[in-house]
Amino acid sequence: MKELKTILCYGDSNTYGFNPANGLRYPKEVRWTGRLQHHLGEDYVVVEEGCNGRTTVFEDPVEGWKRGLDYLRPCLNTHKPVDMVVLMLGTNDLKELFGATAQEVAQGAESLIKVIKSFTKEKQGYIPEILLISPPEIGEKVCESAFRTSFGMRAVKESGKLAAYYKEVADNYGCVFFNAAQHITASEEDHVHLSPEAHSMLADILYTLISENMS
Repeated sequence: MKELKTILCYGDSNTYGFNPANGLRYPKEVRWTGRLQHHLGEDYVVVEEGCNGRTTVFEDPVEGWKRGLDYLRPCLNTHKPVDMVVLMLGTNDLKELFGATAQEVAQGAESLIKVIKSFTKEKQGYIPEILLISPPEIGEKVCESAFRTSFGMRAVKESGKLAAYYKEVADNYGCVFFNAAQHITASEEDHVHLSPEAHSMLADILYTLISENMS
């Protein structure tokens, strides 16, 4: 029997599939992870590990369980052997609550990459490919949306700087890099989350990237 390749998608609400139109979850066939599974076919297992509000390393004083660093090791261990980790986090780090700069957010992503490399080397004997995605930018009209208490213009400005810092991290650690903001934008509904069309486009591009970078 052919061994399946496992792709772990570790992210926030845009990996979970938050629907900005109603606050619920898109169906599997709409979510970029579900569409990616369809594209890749039966030789791959796409694991959806998206959590609303998840950060890289910042701890929410109300919802502390959403710190991405804390769940990363158990997640990697649960799904091992993992052949690729698709990491798309950083948007929630820009909440006014944390006051983080784009550089600090990238440092958070760097911390996760270090854990992925060291933990998988120990627990499964090899390091998976890592695809680091700089997330779509927060829209300027977020201040008029339902998320106006979470994100302000500072967050909008810093989100536009993320890609440069993320690329630097990816280059330093031998990761595949993808700047999602060059291809998709946040929805008009809330200026944070993705529309079905953006999910579809993201899945199509990631399919090509993954196909090129997995033997």
